[in-house]
Amino acid sequence: MQALETFLFIVLPYIAMVVFFVGTIYRYRVTKFKYSTLSSGFLEKRTLFWGSMPFHWGLLFLFFGHLAAFLIPSGVLAWNSEPVRLLVLEVTALVFGLSVLWGLVMLIVRRFASSRIRSVTSPMDIVIISLLLAQTILGLWSAVNFRWGSSWFAASITPYLRSILILQPEPGAIVALPLSMKLHIVGAYLIVLLIPFTRLVHLLVVPVHYLWRPYQRVIWNWKKEAIRDPKTGWTVTRPKNT
Repeated sequence: MQALETFLFIVLPYIAMVVFFVGTIYRYRVTKFKYSTLSSGFLEKRTLFWGSMPFHWGLLFLFFGHLAAFLIPSGVLAWNSEPVRLLVLEVTALVFGLSVLWGLVMLIVRRFASSRIRSVTSPMDIVIISLLLAQTILGLWSAVNFRWGSSWFAASITPYLRSILILQPEPGAIVALPLSMKLHIVGAYLIVLLIPFTRLVHLLVVPVHYLWRPYQRVIWNWKKEAIRDPKTGWTVTRPKNT
């Protein structure tokens, strides 16, 4: 095995996990109030809806799909033993992958087309968005050019990931995969590594308790139409009461 492959598929996973756990804990303890998406929804909301909704729903389905192939590979392979079920699963995953791509493109257009959003965009925002876009394109490329991804994930990648978790890495099956799949795996490690330094850290504090908490009544002291107008320039001065 070459030195680069050893680093990418044996060393990098452990670096990513250590940085993820230490970084997220440190950030929560030191900058607890920034442990969120730092939402820009008040600055521009219309394009945000058409980007955020397909992105999050598509990502949610794909995440649980990958998780199922990792936790119950035998169940996934049993499901895929029937050609019709396999085809339904593959088409559904492809549709949700395209949903993620559409949402990401809309969010990128929104972030760079609006001067108000650009003013609150950090270099790390650009890095993580670019990485997510590349990861999505690689996933779609692999799905189209190397069919039945759910089966080869359960048969090849799941044993490798489990070997990483039990501290006995065996990347032999990964090294034999096509380049796009290797890059897709490396991209996943890089995303995990960067989570503590980006807005993605908010996925660790999803407000599930919102489902059962009482409704919250919001009273505006300012003219919300003017504040939310995307044509209104951003200023450091506080808007006056109406």
